[in-house]
Amino acid sequence: MNQPSVCKHLRTKAMFIPALAHELAAQPEGLHTRSAHYWCNCTVTETGPDDAPVAPHRCKPDRRCFEE
Repeated sequence: MNQPSVCKHLRTKAMFIPALAHELAAQPEGLHTRSAHYWCNCTVTETGPDDAPVAPHRCKPDRRCFEE
């Protein structure tokens, strides 16, 4: 089963905590199972370059600012 693509610019604090990063990598759902605060690494805010909110379920290939 392929994991859905999420924009490479989507960030959450869990990615920077070694124990949590390991946990995220081990889960097939990755970022999708964590309730966390997300931000776009391009804008460094909760909105992407297209002024729409960011989240794993929102930062998908159909978004014009998406990058794989």
